[in-house]
Amino acid sequence: MSGGGGGVPGAGCSYQKFVHFALEQTRLRTSLTPHPSQGKFKSIRANEDNTVFSALSFTAPKIRLLRSLTIEQKNSVQADLLVLMVDMMMQVLDFAAFSEPEYDLPIFCANAFTSPARSIVVLDLNPLYDTTTNKDYREKYYRNLMPLAHKYTELLPWGGKITSESLKFFSPIVIWTILEPTETNHGILYSAFTDYYKAWLELMDVASRETGREAIDRNREAQHKYLTWRAEKDPGYPLLKKLIGESLAKDLVTEFLFEGVNSLGTKSFVDYFPEYARDDGTVNKKRSMMGKSFETRPWDAHGEFVGYADER
Repeated sequence: MSGGGGGVPGAGCSYQKFVHFALEQTRLRTSLTPHPSQGKFKSIRANEDNTVFSALSFTAPKIRLLRSLTIEQKNSVQADLLVLMVDMMMQVLDFAAFSEPEYDLPIFCANAFTSPARSIVVLDLNPLYDTTTNKDYREKYYRNLMPLAHKYTELLPWGGKITSESLKFFSPIVIWTILEPTETNHGILYSAFTDYYKAWLELMDVASRETGREAIDRNREAQHKYLTWRAEKDPGYPLLKKLIGESLAKDLVTEFLFEGVNSLGTKSFVDYFPEYARDDGTVNKKRSMMGKSFETRPWDAHGEFVGYADER
């Protein structure tokens, strides 16, 4: 494949490269221990022979959970009784790092879905607390990262309409983009991933441990709220259900991808988000229900939310 050619990136552009970088960088700064969830999901197998899952999870002194899931689906051609693997049909990266509740660190989040037609990407340091209303939190974690965001939001432009219900879990430095899956774009995305992850590690290095029970409980609930939202709204669940079956897909979401949703707190989805409750108490499954949609980046160069400026 040529350097700027189209098509899904081949083996040389695997998202495994992203995971390897993150683990190497983390080990330079702290000690990683396999998380209990790795034992169950490391050897997960898809229903289709041409699809490969790779699941890894760890803990560290300041990290409650560092986990990655990659999925690679390859096209195969039968020739002279040999099966030859050719271009990737699909690649998925779902990488996240969650701090221990004693720290109010943002959640590192990298999600990418690449098909022959496009790559859909979200890369962010998801805030524990809404940066629009919690300005001190925004100043603490994002003010110094705005130049980094400016660099990559020019190269990885806003991906189009997104609703306010999802936006509340994003930070002013979020990269939300839809790209042609070329090697050039893959290289830009890799560069953004490495820079964002190194920024998160630097924040982790200097993070101060909370000692007050109230602050720790507040951090725990904020993380649990995020996990509850993500577990309920995970856009990749239909794909997982297709590839590994409904039962294992549910386990993967609650016990691996968003591990802690069943242990960090007891509140339900509708406890946190009562606007989604039906009359019978069940959750309205409609993905986007309320609020304005934003077709362009709703933060200014300083990280101030300006999404509603046109309504004033």
